[in-house]
Amino acid sequence: MREGLQPARPSTVARLVTTEPQARRIADLLGESFDPEETAVAAFEMPDERSWGVEVYFEREPDEAAVRALVALAAAPETADGLTFSSLSQKDWVAASLEGLAPVPAGRFVVHGAHDRARVAASPSRIAIEIDAALAFGTGHHGTTRGCLLALDRLLKADGARPVRRGGRRRGPAILDIGTGTGVLAIAAARALRRPVLASDIDPAAVRVARENVRLNRTGGFVAVATAAGLTAPAFRERGRARLVFANILLGPLRRLARPIAGAIGPGGVVVLSGLLAAQANAALAAYRAQGLRLVGRVTLEGWATLVLRRG
Repeated sequence: MREGLQPARPSTVARLVTTEPQARRIADLLGESFDPEETAVAAFEMPDERSWGVEVYFEREPDEAAVRALVALAAAPETADGLTFSSLSQKDWVAASLEGLAPVPAGRFVVHGAHDRARVAASPSRIAIEIDAALAFGTGHHGTTRGCLLALDRLLKADGARPVRRGGRRRGPAILDIGTGTGVLAIAAARALRRPVLASDIDPAAVRVARENVRLNRTGGFVAVATAAGLTAPAFRERGRARLVFANILLGPLRRLARPIAGAIGPGGVVVLSGLLAAQANAALAAYRAQGLRLVGRVTLEGWATLVLRRG
């Protein structure tokens, strides 16, 4: 499923209710079939907890017959018959697209949209992060993003780390978030560890979204966001060796970045890799083992794998 990718001014929304397996197949196929700059696809559990909804937001009026044909291909003709189309010209489409997305718990973290701000209460044992879907990847609902948050939670438990009160900032090596998307992982690490974080993305639109989310979550004193491809930008060299690196991207870039990422962490440093289908995990793991890192943890969710590696 393409998560957090949405057009500027959608005019039409297509909706249907089906089973979870069909909803996931439909969301995957539609997400791959339409331009992500003009279309947003969301699959989510309905309030009855027995069925799932799929919503597709179009910036331009879609070819309804073509959309139904894709749904029939991913599920069944009778499922496609249940698809409805309606205009969004007079609606707050962002709120509409998120109203069915429940808060996402991941260990001590809970990721939520603005529409759930009032009912998600932060506590000493829970860190609430507000992320709304936008032109970037990472609202927490995808298995890769949630896998990274669960990996961070387990690392915190294993290291005995605890959130630090405001004003209690601790010095230490930087944390890197490569391919930050909405900035959710950078924000989570900053909130939990109160250490400097450098977040980067190749996409200027994602950088703008991440900066806004950093401001929204009041982590600007810890998180810097930069537009960068790989780890060659001066900002990375200025940070020195990192304590923790997140790279939630894709197998190809992860393999190409194995050497620079391994070189960016100091002794005992940890790398969290994701964006991997479960079947791709071993290919990524081999590239990082060749750089002297060892596997210390793995999270598998919804067919996606998150790998945790440490430099000995």
